[in-house]
Amino acid sequence: MFGNECCLATGDVIKITGLKIKKIIAEICEHIEGCETPQPFELPMNFPGLFKIVADKAPYSTVEEITRTIHIGPSRLGHPCFYSQNDIKLKKFIVKQGEQIMLNSIDEVNGEVMVHCEVVRNHKNHSFTLPLSQEGEFYECEDEHIYTLKEIVEWKIPKNRTRTVKLTDFSNKWDLTNPFPEGFYGALILKPVYEIQGVMKFQKDIIRILPGLDVEVKDITDSYDANWFLQLLSTQDLFEMASTEFPIVAEVIEIPQGNQLLRSILQPGKTIVIHEKYQAARILASEIRSNFPKRHFLIPTSYQGKFKRRPREFPTAYDLEIAKSKKEPLHVVATKAFHPPQDELTSISVGDQFLVHNSQTTEIFCEGTNKVVNVLTCEKILKNNHKVAMLPLYMEGGFVEVIHDKKQYHISELCAQFCLPFNVKVSVRDLSIEEDILAATPGLKLEEAITDSYLLISDFANPKECWEIPVGRLNMTVQLVSNCSGHSKLFPVRTLVEEITEEQYYMMRRYESSFLHPPPRPPKHPSVDDTKLTLLTLAEERAVGLPKSPKNLRVDISKKLHSNQDGLDSKVPVGCQNDLVSLEKEQQE
Repeated sequence: MFGNECCLATGDVIKITGLKIKKIIAEICEHIEGCETPQPFELPMNFPGLFKIVADKAPYSTVEEITRTIHIGPSRLGHPCFYSQNDIKLKKFIVKQGEQIMLNSIDEVNGEVMVHCEVVRNHKNHSFTLPLSQEGEFYECEDEHIYTLKEIVEWKIPKNRTRTVKLTDFSNKWDLTNPFPEGFYGALILKPVYEIQGVMKFQKDIIRILPGLDVEVKDITDSYDANWFLQLLSTQDLFEMASTEFPIVAEVIEIPQGNQLLRSILQPGKTIVIHEKYQAARILASEIRSNFPKRHFLIPTSYQGKFKRRPREFPTAYDLEIAKSKKEPLHVVATKAFHPPQDELTSISVGDQFLVHNSQTTEIFCEGTNKVVNVLTCEKILKNNHKVAMLPLYMEGGFVEVIHDKKQYHISELCAQFCLPFNVKVSVRDLSIEEDILAATPGLKLEEAITDSYLLISDFANPKECWEIPVGRLNMTVQLVSNCSGHSKLFPVRTLVEEITEEQYYMMRRYESSFLHPPPRPPKHPSVDDTKLTLLTLAEERAVGLPKSPKNLRVDISKKLHSNQDGLDSKVPVGCQNDLVSLEKEQQE
């Protein structure tokens, strides 16, 4: 059926290894005036829509019920968030009522299966564990992220429950019939249709059975010896095993085509040792170049090459405020002229040089009244002296950093001494790597430090060194051969600079360390009328058409304003707050 072929004879025994969502049936759950409500219809996996998830209102009574229903995986996509209706008192920690609990992974601790969790308080992570037996009244948290249908299918559909979502965008590039009524951006109920995956006795190939196949089966799990079957595990299955089950010996059965990672080890038929699973730090970096496409990399902190600093570019004065550091004064040269309408602020000509100090507030005479605005105080470098300059934070200009530092740094030193993002160029390649893919890049922007999930493996026949395998980007299948008794010897660990696709890059930027990102820039113009016009224009653009790729995702205007409400005083000129609040109310209506 549909290219899946297998022969099933009477009496054959099949071990069911998993369920995979084959397709999604969607049902519109809103009545649209003037339109007939369409019958349920199929949404293909490559449907180019973007969705927001509606939180499930049904409670969960135990942590075990959550883990049985919700997929918990190694990436941010697989870290669901819940809150408890009551305080949870632990030995050294109290989880407060309504506090968002992120579930990161499941593991065995001292013989008991536990869920590793964390809460964020005052921008700091607090980690703890909850047993599966933990009782309470747990509810799914609201999720402000926007997802593709593929992401929802893989990570966000609970077992034995439907999932309600809201359509936020539909691509005009879709060349098939639009299944939605014209102008529809409402709520849908997604109902998965599963494909059954299994394995037959003495066979390595995975068989896939569609649910529509008319065949009668009998459950004989309790009376049959499952050891007759080969135990096939995916990378995800391996990561979900308890830490105490490692190390294990496995044979590689299937590896993605075109995979360039460890070609000498990861080949079908090769026997490997999987020593352990863990989280490792990486630096997310992109090429500095004016033309597209840019290449993106994950750099381990153990990378032995050296870097020299490269000048950064700053489009606004607010970017200068974010980039300044206590280690050294930020020295920049202007690449764009700026002439403020108020005499209290400083005019800028192309070529002017500044030393950036700090931000403060000052009074200016604007539209017949005195107003307080946020400014960046700098020293303007003249031939014989320095002059105090005040640049409004909203100023849209252009600045390039002047680098005086000629020192060469390891990446670990850069991360310790400077704040990311940071521009560098490889000055000495990593001599321990046969082919250093970073050495040929014209320049790199080190964007942020992330944490990713890895398996540590070595060649069983020739165990000279260990390698890290990314769980989320290498979906191999292995056959379990045996568990190693005791602890296997660990060899020197080799890490690789990994080049990732543009899609993988944007997924990481969307889900990793979002609370560490700088606050949004202030408005570009201090005028009330200009501010209202900018926001209304954005709202009109949203009504006409939405973005077509993850990198251009727009945030809902009302949500954006709501999320920034606590910081209005520092981000919006005095006199504009009431207008922004009223605009938020208009958007909600």
